[in-house]
Amino acid sequence: MRTSRSRRAFGLPLPKPLVLAVAAVLAVFGLWTTSQAAQAAPTPTQATAGARPDFRLPFACNETWQLQTYQGHNPDDKKLDMYRVGGQSLGASVVASAAGTVTERFEPGGLEINHGGGWFSVYLHMESIDVRLGQQVSSGAPLGRVGLVGTTSAHLHYEQLYDTNGDNDGETDEMVYPVIQGTEYRLSPSGTFPRVTSTNACGGGPAPERFWVDTFADAPGYAAVDCVGDTSPRCAVQGKLLKGTNYVLCKKKGHEVRVGTSYNHWWLLTDLDEVAPGGSGRAYVSAYYLQRWGNNEAKDNDGRDIKLC
Repeated sequence: MRTSRSRRAFGLPLPKPLVLAVAAVLAVFGLWTTSQAAQAAPTPTQATAGARPDFRLPFACNETWQLQTYQGHNPDDKKLDMYRVGGQSLGASVVASAAGTVTERFEPGGLEINHGGGWFSVYLHMESIDVRLGQQVSSGAPLGRVGLVGTTSAHLHYEQLYDTNGDNDGETDEMVYPVIQGTEYRLSPSGTFPRVTSTNACGGGPAPERFWVDTFADAPGYAAVDCVGDTSPRCAVQGKLLKGTNYVLCKKKGHEVRVGTSYNHWWLLTDLDEVAPGGSGRAYVSAYYLQRWGNNEAKDNDGRDIKLC
């Protein structure tokens, strides 16, 4: 998707000429020394490279996204467009790829995070931004949601930058080849587009096993498995798992869902494709929606029993 990044920011560093002018006035009154004035205008040689942050995929733990680029992305080997695999990109939660401070917001639907040591990351096309300027965020902290701002195909545009000129700002001409979860990516429009599974804020434990299943219709997700007929806030619909091939993590016995002669009392824990306002992205859907199996069965597409939660 062809996009351009506009640096119409809400929080930019002061221009160097303005800083120098202020320094000169203060020097007249003896309030600013020559050494201080020199420090106010760092030169490119003063930029000291800091250790590259441990950048992770900017999505929830265990989500899989495909990294893409296109001819004219400019530079098309450094900018990444990210599309969700096995789920819907639109509305997906975007999280910080490393700890830092939110320093800029700009169009289209974008923000910049300063990670310290000269390192920055940029996120574009979000339909909502849930952080404020100056806010400190940890790796995996929610930033907003993937949208259609400035694009016709929902995706996240992502960049990594290193401040080579020492002005404490990441600019487009300071973009670097992104390193995500220890792998450097130099994409080509004609090359193979990799799929990456997020290890962001996974807690250091082993990744949960995934069971791939086919569902014959969109399935509502709930925070509990005993919500059939319950209209209380505890049983509010959390969102939706879309029809098609999806992964589930485990199963739990709960209220029976019955439609005609079809029924199932198993509930499957999964990550929803669409999340309701205030809802949780991880919720239970009824195994009734499994396409390949019969009553009271909860197996994956290979016929394996889905493990208990």
